[in-house]
Amino acid sequence: MEHLEHVPLFVSEFPLGCELDDEQLGSIERYADWLTGEAVPAGGIGPHEGESLFDRHILDSLAFLAPLDRVPRSLIDVGSGVGLPGIPLAVVLKETEVVLLDRSGRRCALLKRAIRVLGLDNVEIAQADVAAVTRSAEVVVSRASLPAPDLLPHLRRMTDLGIVAGSTVSEPEFEGYRTMKIVSRYLETPRWLLIMQAS
Repeated sequence: MEHLEHVPLFVSEFPLGCELDDEQLGSIERYADWLTGEAVPAGGIGPHEGESLFDRHILDSLAFLAPLDRVPRSLIDVGSGVGLPGIPLAVVLKETEVVLLDRSGRRCALLKRAIRVLGLDNVEIAQADVAAVTRSAEVVVSRASLPAPDLLPHLRRMTDLGIVAGSTVSEPEFEGYRTMKIVSRYLETPRWLLIMQAS
């Protein structure tokens, strides 16, 4: 699959220095196929997103590895949708217990299908609104769920390290977050992540 070879090179640029085996690369490839074959027709991502799947979705999701200096025991993906960034992260962080949280029953059904297709045994699907969630995790990520200021109180309640998708256009600034710029030759444009870290 086009650009699949970029995945291990991209993740090796980050402090964790993850090395992906053939099984993990196969899972990423099957997930990309599932996104184009099932998630796009179901409206989980836009109809033309398959054309830039690896840059805009797979690698963008894996950019959430950049702030990590160790493998977390637990991770929650808030507003997971069709598993972005949670599923790519679960494939790479195979020792991490990952919860994909979404309030939509339809999206949770899609997520369950994806997990069956990929055979991921470190992933749990939870249907709930983030405001009602009482569980916590070492790391909480969110790619496109709530505006960053609205998400901040939930992150403070759920984790010591929250990572939120920032921008691909310009550096975002929100009180309560610091920013991290992700630049890679494998990304068409830089990414900014918003980092909430308990002091």
